[in-house]
Amino acid sequence: MEAGINFVVMGLGHIGKRHTEMVLRQKGAHLVAIIDVLSPEKLALGDFASDIPHFYTFSEFLASGLQAQVLNVCTPNGLHAEHALAALNAGLHVVIEKPMALSDADCEILMATALAKNLHIFTVMQNRYSPPAVWIKEIIDAKILGELFLMQLDCYWNRDERYYTKNSWHGNKALDGGTLFTQFSHFIDMMLWLFGDIKNIDAVFKNFNHAGLTEFEDSGFIRFEFENGGMGLLNFSTAVFEQNLGSSMTILSENGSVKIGGQYMNIVEHCDIKNYQMPILAETAAGNHYGAYMGSAQNHHLVIENVMRVLNGGENLGSTAEEGSKVVSTINKMYDAGK
Repeated sequence: MEAGINFVVMGLGHIGKRHTEMVLRQKGAHLVAIIDVLSPEKLALGDFASDIPHFYTFSEFLASGLQAQVLNVCTPNGLHAEHALAALNAGLHVVIEKPMALSDADCEILMATALAKNLHIFTVMQNRYSPPAVWIKEIIDAKILGELFLMQLDCYWNRDERYYTKNSWHGNKALDGGTLFTQFSHFIDMMLWLFGDIKNIDAVFKNFNHAGLTEFEDSGFIRFEFENGGMGLLNFSTAVFEQNLGSSMTILSENGSVKIGGQYMNIVEHCDIKNYQMPILAETAAGNHYGAYMGSAQNHHLVIENVMRVLNGGENLGSTAEEGSKVVSTINKMYDAGK
């Protein structure tokens, strides 16, 4: 029988509330506390979490004597490393929302600490659980597509003043990190997961209509090669008018071509592969809905399920610290290439 696992969620913004709900719904998971700098009244969590003890800092939680095994870090990007390190040093496993950190050095410190204390770091890349992602990973690993020629990743979303609100951490370079970290790290993770590391990076970044809203780019073109062979392109923007246009991955290879599209790469739009009949895939979960804008797939329940199974000794990590660190390193290389 699986043992129960006690969770604490730190950071109760949109995604932190999502983590809170998923822990509360997960069989065997117990939410013993929530941590946020805002009061429970300002957080407006609703009845589902009204009886969960609230603390303003992690130190306050530790002083309470409440026992937990896992801290879910859902704070602003620039605070992920600080909060995850505090949890690891206190003997807790950590679930870190994307990105794992903003610097390669912070990722290295987190991984070294987790290794020394025999603890797990779970990096949240929930798009891996979507049926099209599972399917394309399987056929690439089975070498059904053969040699890769070209992979093009297009990510065109809307993020405007409805998202970059006054006094928000969104748009602040130190806390946000940039568009690739906050909006599109899921898709960069997918690319690395499928095709491996990249090299020979060229990049151009522009800020078209976010002046006064962000301290960084809203659009970019990035060209590179894969270490394992083949070329790649990443085109992205959050300057799309009013609503998301969509995200897609187009793959041209020795044995065929595939395009996965939709709002967040949730639909197989094209599949033409030599001597291959595509199976019928399960329906992909809807995207996270944050009022005026949409995010990636609602697969966080599968992330929490993975945490439970790993800690009970029955499954491998869905996304490892090393993979999370690789995403951070790759994004930093892309930004460096555009300087």
